Amino acid sequence: MFSALTEKLEDSFRKLRGLGKISEANIADALREIRMALLEADVDFKVAKDLIEAVKTRALGEEVLRTVSPGQQIVKIFHDELVTLLGGGAKELDLTPPQRILLVGLNGAGKTTTSAKLAGWLKKQGKRPLLLALDLYRPAAITQLQVLGQQLGVPVFAPAAGETDVVRATRAALTWLEEQGAGVAIFDTAGRQEVDEALLAELKAVRDLVQPRETLLVADAATGQQSVSVASRFHETIGLTGLIMSKLDGDARGGALLSMRQVTGCPVKFIGVGEKTDQLEVFHPDRMAQRILGMGDVVSLVEKASQEIDEKEAMNLMRRLEQNKFDFNDFLGQLRFMKKLGPLEGLLGMIPGMSKLKGMPGVDDKRMKHVEAIILSMTPKERSRPELLNGSRRKRIARGAGRPVVELNQLLKQFEMMRKLMKNKGAMAQMAGGLFGGGMPQLPKGMMPGGGKMPKLPKGFRF
Repeated sequence: MFSALTEKLEDSFRKLRGLGKISEANIADALREIRMALLEADVDFKVAKDLIEAVKTRALGEEVLRTVSPGQQIVKIFHDELVTLLGGGAKELDLTPPQRILLVGLNGAGKTTTSAKLAGWLKKQGKRPLLLALDLYRPAAITQLQVLGQQLGVPVFAPAAGETDVVRATRAALTWLEEQGAGVAIFDTAGRQEVDEALLAELKAVRDLVQPRETLLVADAATGQQSVSVASRFHETIGLTGLIMSKLDGDARGGALLSMRQVTGCPVKFIGVGEKTDQLEVFHPDRMAQRILGMGDVVSLVEKASQEIDEKEAMNLMRRLEQNKFDFNDFLGQLRFMKKLGPLEGLLGMIPGMSKLKGMPGVDDKRMKHVEAIILSMTPKERSRPELLNGSRRKRIARGAGRPVVELNQLLKQFEMMRKLMKNKGAMAQMAGGLFGGGMPQLPKGMMPGGGKMPKLPKGFRF
């Protein structure tokens, strides 16, 4: 997510932070690099130009604070302007009656999957979502929605077999909706390879019948420069109320998000960060600006952790830490907890100072799978008593996991370092801190970039 843009911006800001004095000349050089980084990330030319001009005007007109270096001040200005560009604050869905949401977009944007993700999200909020399939063109689109709805335990409307008239299908969907009673209706519509008059006319007819509170454009984050014209056509013809950016985890550029928000004036309400039905996040402009600038997003990370953590299990782990009984069973539990939070690359992007580790050898989801395979190749007794792992046992475990013995030895060494760290009462107490207020200790130099402190995380969450 924005990894290419983040890397280039960090390089530009590193040069700025070294400045002792702000001048029009050095500002111009830095902003030229930033503008190029934005354009390479597929941000629309006019959007990039307006953002750079706004930063330049404030940077040259602002009185630099004595406690902050000029370079840091410019980073702050850029952050503020980026937040403004992204919409200022999070915008909630309009769920006032009749509680209807219409999803539109091109083929391949992920409308059907996003419909299911949105239903899953609403269900977690205590709502009663209902899915209605109106994509009569794409083969298996209706079946896909039915399967996803079944997985989520959400009722799904399917048009009559062989139905080709979208207006008739919409009327049937509204009749079904009345029979279902109260609930938040999510209408999944058909798309095309590109925006054409037939698609827009069809969507206008559906919109007029449904009378939705929300009309959300689902857009692929990798759309690139085409995103501006696509968003503009949909907005002018149908009248959008918001955007959902899908597949943001699979595009290193992500400039479409910045462009579409600015061009339409519509808020980005959600972002898709994976293929699973629970990988939909509420969009927070300030948090996204921090991610883009490599500052991390600890708040979202803590929210993710608090949703997944089992408090009873965490309390049990804390007691084991206090008794210095941490073993490979506990290690495996923590590893699986990390996997629940999503891809490792996405998690690293949320932790300040850790984004540089993305892409480094050994710092990826594949490495986590290898570690899990090694632990699962141990017997229950070996997991409980790692000191039993002599040479012959290590060879057997390595063969069972399909990994070299040297990799197992490295894991054991790292594990022993963790156990030694946990013997420190103060460090251990911090690591097992309160569910919404605990923190990680300052690790030995080399275990964290710069030897800095970890952000505060929920109890049971540790690396």
